[in-house]
Amino acid sequence: MELMQASAILQLANSAELTDEEVVTRVLNGETALFEILMRRYNQRLYRVARSILRDDGEAEDVMQDAYVRAYQHLGQFAGRAKFSTWLTRIAVHEALARAHRGKRYDALEGLSAVQGEAMKFASAAPSPEQEVATAQSHAILEEAILSLPESYRTVLMMRDIEELTTAEAAESLDITEQNVKVRLHRARALLRRELYTRAGVSGADAFAFMGVRCDRVVKNVFARLAMIQVAVDPGSSSIH
Repeated sequence: MELMQASAILQLANSAELTDEEVVTRVLNGETALFEILMRRYNQRLYRVARSILRDDGEAEDVMQDAYVRAYQHLGQFAGRAKFSTWLTRIAVHEALARAHRGKRYDALEGLSAVQGEAMKFASAAPSPEQEVATAQSHAILEEAILSLPESYRTVLMMRDIEELTTAEAAESLDITEQNVKVRLHRARALLRRELYTRAGVSGADAFAFMGVRCDRVVKNVFARLAMIQVAVDPGSSSIH
């Protein structure tokens, strides 16, 4: 992809010029490079969702790539009955859960009392004034506390409080009822304790950032994988870029 074309795509990704659905239509009509717009828009959301399930940076990034490749391959099946972002998030959730099962890391929920005990350790360790002004350390404390939650609560908290999905969007992404989302979110907040956010000195939206070089790497790797798939299907075809 030439520099001018890449710059134009990034400008579109950072603007409201095209809706997700319009981008999907144009990709299906042959403008495959525009798929980058969707990746740029949702890299952070997919990272946060995958990380909340797998609790591992590298595996979360792998899941993101798998989800994008699967979404691209099935883009024609996107019917528009749900928002594209919800459809894409649901794919990422399924990929992350499948990987967790394969790696035998998807454990049964721990007893609530044990988890609450761990949460209280974070809450009782009052940070010093120096720690409160250390933003990076505050981020680490907040992220560690979130990752200490049981998976079902952690994922809902990540979607609702950090990624700011609506209750309906979270319910559809996880294939559970809206009431179930509300119950899990209430329990997650109780375990985490809101004062932990205050002492950390940051908002939830600052946690689990996925930008810059990491974002570029996912986009590059996804396009490389899609190009290999295209060549395997049609050896005489050109790159999707």
